[in-house]
Amino acid sequence: MTAVASPVALCGALADDTRWEILRRLGEQPLSASELAQRLPVTRQAIARHLGVLHEVGLVEPAKEGRQLRYRALGQPLTQLARDLENIGQAWEQRLDRLRAIAEARAHP
Repeated sequence: MTAVASPVALCGALADDTRWEILRRLGEQPLSASELAQRLPVTRQAIARHLGVLHEVGLVEPAKEGRQLRYRALGQPLTQLARDLENIGQAWEQRLDRLRAIAEARAHP
């Protein structure tokens, strides 16, 4: 398995509509590149490139099933990214609360 990439690399990989749709579909069930190409309006070669990007950042994992290579989504990198974003959001909320308290204290001495 590929090591989990940085949050910036994960966001970069997710910033493409086709990769987002591929990841969404792989979250529902493992699929091969050919199966994805049948369901999406892009070529098999484009799907393979998108899967390569997703695999490189640790969002999907290939597994050999008979003659086919099927990909499945990996949830851990997304869970960690969501935690990181939540922490950033909470930090900003705390800063805004402190600024609000300072402004209110100055407005009503």
